[in-house]
Amino acid sequence: MDRSTNMTAGHPFRLILAFAFPLILTNIGQQMYSVVDAIIVGRGIGVEAFAALGATDWCYWLDLWVVQGLAQGFGILAAQTFGAGDRKAFRRAVAMAVILCVVFGTVMTVGFSAGAIPLLRLLNTPKQIFGGAYTYLSTMYLGTLILFAYNMSAALLRAVGDGKSPLIAMAVAGVLNIVLDIVFVMGFHLGIRGAACASLLAQLAAFIYCFAIIRRSSVFVLKREDWRPEAAVIKEQCRLGIPMAMQAFITVLGGVIAQSVVNSYGYIIVAGCTATNKLHNLMDCSASAVESADATFVGQNYGAGRFDRIREGLRSSIGISLAIGTAIMLFMFVFGRQVVGLFISSGAENAAGVLEVAFRYLFIMAAFLPSAYLMHVYRGSLQGLGNSFAPMASGGVEFAARVGSAVLLTRAIGETGIFFMDGLAWFGAWIFLMVCYYLTFRKASDERFREKQGLYESRPEGMNNTMEKGFD
Repeated sequence: MDRSTNMTAGHPFRLILAFAFPLILTNIGQQMYSVVDAIIVGRGIGVEAFAALGATDWCYWLDLWVVQGLAQGFGILAAQTFGAGDRKAFRRAVAMAVILCVVFGTVMTVGFSAGAIPLLRLLNTPKQIFGGAYTYLSTMYLGTLILFAYNMSAALLRAVGDGKSPLIAMAVAGVLNIVLDIVFVMGFHLGIRGAACASLLAQLAAFIYCFAIIRRSSVFVLKREDWRPEAAVIKEQCRLGIPMAMQAFITVLGGVIAQSVVNSYGYIIVAGCTATNKLHNLMDCSASAVESADATFVGQNYGAGRFDRIREGLRSSIGISLAIGTAIMLFMFVFGRQVVGLFISSGAENAAGVLEVAFRYLFIMAAFLPSAYLMHVYRGSLQGLGNSFAPMASGGVEFAARVGSAVLLTRAIGETGIFFMDGLAWFGAWIFLMVCYYLTFRKASDERFREKQGLYESRPEGMNNTMEKGFD
């Protein structure tokens, strides 16, 4: 079964939308893991258990986002070589990506698991919820290799234009997650650990499906020699993947510091912020889907030397992103109170205070949502062009804005300052990335023009003189 898509030909808007739409549904399915966990824990166990999940959000995202950054970065070279039509270079890129994921996944599993308790203490996690937070976080950290397995297999499928298979995988896994949550938490009374195990088993099922598709695709038929470590390919993938992981790490580090400020206000504030943060991930997953679609589109067309199509693709991605971001913003303005009410039973102790905090945070966050979508578009375009430094540096911008809001604004306007953390981070990173994109695009198009004139060659080994080639 071959579901690959050549994005160097055809209407850019339709290609990006067709690629992004199943990915949006895939991301929604992936984020529904934590949302379902939160709803079942919040309604089935109580506010303290719900707050315990929230206290782990940034700690877990530290693992998850680094995994996603590495996997997406390792997949960029696969997209570029696929677009350039270099089958041999593509096979090497796939094999080296798998090897790198196993190495990084093993190291991260050990490191994060050992650091769970110190990290929660560093965050001033309230005593009432410390035990539950550690149980959930340590269990999720042990599943880091599972996260790598799914995200890498999905990234490789998307690199060849297959956004449908990850969608199907996540749909199956989403249903499985809900069933296992109910069985483990409500049936076997395994509490927070049961919710974590349900999420990991569902993610494992998603990987198994994607791996089955890869095994059956002619595009991914590798030879024995492809698995021999090749320093040049590994170096290039690390150049693309590690900065993306660092960008995620820096961004989340700012969130971790901000979470320590949130925790200092007590578990009611923590619980309210938890409800909104779960919705934040759902609101943001469409943006990250367009980012992945745009990165794949730009990566393939950069490999093929089609800078005219890259321009068209950016315009299309901006239009799609603004339409989705604005629609979600308006929906949350109108129905936000009802949505946050899904997480906590109205009869639960302190429910009213938790829900009021959640809606105030949600309203401010939603107002900044269009800037978040634009940030993702420009970041994806830069990734496709092979600029891994600017996305990493944008993490520093987010870090400064998020920490500044948590530390400085809270001193000026109290707890309300917490609610501006994400919005100001998104806005600052969007402006920074937009400037970086246009500088990078101009430089890359000028270099390609000179390359075509035969003045010099600047492409990585295995990708030269392949502009007109295509996979058989």
